[in-house]
Amino acid sequence: MLNKVVIANRGEIALRILRACKGLGIQTVAVYSTADANLKHVKLADETVCIGPAAAALSYLNIPAIISAAEITDAMGIHPGYGFLSENADFAERVEQSGFIFIGPTSATIRTMGNKVSAISAMKKAKIPCVPGSDAELGDDDKTNFKIAREIAYPVLVKAAGGGGGRGIRVVHSEAALLNAIAVTRSEALANFKNASIYLEKFLATPRHIEIQVLGDGRGNAIHLGERDCSMQRRHQKVIEEAPAPGITEKQRNQIGELCVKACRDMKYRGAGTFEFLYENGHFYFIEMNTRIQVEHPVTEEITGFDLLSEQLRIAAKEKLAYKQNQVTFRGHAIECRINAEDPKTFLPSPGMITLYHPPGGPGIRVDTHIYTGYYVPPHYDSLIGKLIAYGETRDIALARLRTALEEIVIEGIKTNIPMHQALVRDANFIKGGAHIHYLEQRLAL
Repeated sequence: MLNKVVIANRGEIALRILRACKGLGIQTVAVYSTADANLKHVKLADETVCIGPAAAALSYLNIPAIISAAEITDAMGIHPGYGFLSENADFAERVEQSGFIFIGPTSATIRTMGNKVSAISAMKKAKIPCVPGSDAELGDDDKTNFKIAREIAYPVLVKAAGGGGGRGIRVVHSEAALLNAIAVTRSEALANFKNASIYLEKFLATPRHIEIQVLGDGRGNAIHLGERDCSMQRRHQKVIEEAPAPGITEKQRNQIGELCVKACRDMKYRGAGTFEFLYENGHFYFIEMNTRIQVEHPVTEEITGFDLLSEQLRIAAKEKLAYKQNQVTFRGHAIECRINAEDPKTFLPSPGMITLYHPPGGPGIRVDTHIYTGYYVPPHYDSLIGKLIAYGETRDIALARLRTALEEIVIEGIKTNIPMHQALVRDANFIKGGAHIHYLEQRLAL
């Protein structure tokens, strides 16, 4: 087992990583910016290293500073969490070249799957169904691009090959808007992802977002842990996630899960990963693979009993996967609400001092958060401050518990999106299950 791990992240995921390390007897090193000295995991870590000022580019994205922190603390591994450098192939490569263990896939895997065009190509070879699209990076020839778009059929999506987080995506409904959308998306892709590559994809009218959680040990052994429904989204950002996905049959789960597992075995995938699909009219269409732990991993943990962070650490320590697919069982239902420090109407960030925090409780309730009374939410980072998860033997029970928990939770001093969640868990279409990815934005527009 690893003896010491640098936690190269912040917030609730950093605290989650610390707790997983503690459970396995691994010492922890918290790296933090000057704005984050009062984070809970920083106070609880065995060692701490300040790696720079508040700006993420000078701290949490500062590769030399993070590797230096591992060197001076004599750590063995670095866990990137999600966001920041978690899917940065250059970072993973630098970590490994410096003699440390990157707690995630190899840099080569991250590089392949991080580029949407190469990822789609790899999935087609693995016989995984993909959304109809350009199949390759778009060139500069306007006539060729018009031809490709016509063959796909409007509306189409212009997408950044290196995109993520809902950025670098544009819907084009007509030929007249295509060239401008290509130019703007290409410019945005270069600015945000340092990669101007873009491609075209069919715009599906009312799909759901269904994803498959996988684990691989890097030796060709892999399993899937079922699916999650992440269709409640605003501006391509997930708001509520649940597992299992309403309406997905065991046969469908097994079929798409086995394809994902085979792809993992073929690429000797190492660590936790997620295959993301659009699902429409009974068909799955691959869109991307996230080569890291997901924000929504707790709902999978609740219905399977797996500790995904501990599994990541064991795999990084070169342990073989301890489970076969027939040992994975699914029980009950879990739903997660992302709690953000933001105005529930305008969605503008709401940093500031938390004057009172009271977590909910009761059977089946889990809260993953780093906040506490007296904690100051800084304005420099993502507005996610916690995740409220409800588990029940059935979806109805989980929903009932979630409604109660959303009434119990108290966060004062800042604005949060809790009122939006309180309304959503009483929404008839959400209660029914199976809403499409555009539903929330359409509802908010009313």
